[in-house]
Amino acid sequence: QRPLGRVDRATLEVIEKAPLERILIETDCPFMAPQAYRGKRNEPVYVIEVAKKITEIKKIPLKEVEKQTTKNAIELFEIEI
Repeated sequence: QRPLGRVDRATLEVIEKAPLERILIETDCPFMAPQAYRGKRNEPVYVIEVAKKITEIKKIPLKEVEKQTTKNAIELFEIEI
């Protein structure tokens, strides 16, 4: 797997131990794109790379990460759909 960026061991441990129900995914740092896009401006479309890294760390399916983190965002921001 490609590295995601400057993800240190402590961050990996937090992701590993945190319940998926408490995780949100974002790409707010314009100058820290995932490794595959290094040198380019970070864009929201790259959020999938963050999700893929979570699946790698937690050893769970991508669909599960997508579904739960979407649910988390909807609940946190009180989005009506």
